[in-house]
Amino acid sequence: MQSLQAKASEWSGVKQDDAFAIDDTNLFQKLGLQTFINLSTNFYTRVYDDEEEWFRSIFANSKKEDAIQNQYEFFVQRMGGPPLYSQRRGHPALIARHRPFPVTHRAAERWLHHMQQALDGTTDIDTDSKVRMMNFFRHTAFFLVAGDELKSQNQQPQCKHGSSKPDSV
Repeated sequence: MQSLQAKASEWSGVKQDDAFAIDDTNLFQKLGLQTFINLSTNFYTRVYDDEEEWFRSIFANSKKEDAIQNQYEFFVQRMGGPPLYSQRRGHPALIARHRPFPVTHRAAERWLHHMQQALDGTTDIDTDSKVRMMNFFRHTAFFLVAGDELKSQNQQPQCKHGSSKPDSV
């Protein structure tokens, strides 16, 4: 059976080394908290205003402000900052937290579309950081798609995206 990481690399087109290149630089120190808040605000403004009802409906039971906070706290924690997300919500456990949602290839591509636009619209993020972040987001989105496939098999994979550094492969 192919690992979730291998599926994520195959489906996203992003090699694991490129996905985890975010760990080569402390992006939190480089960009600062406000940049992550701005990115998440920009992203969720796009998501909640999406023209596609099927996509908006995925987020219908979440308050926009909560979604923004959850996302920027996770990004800060994952990209070298303090463990804001874990202090407030516990281990990120991305697959488990996304289990109630339809995390399909189509939904991942729509999510990534909005994230790319949000990154492009966040001028405080330099080009190299945008590339590193988008590689991580793309790989992670398809990691969640692979995890979503396990729903029907009722399996519980381990999620290493919540740690500050990836486990050795």
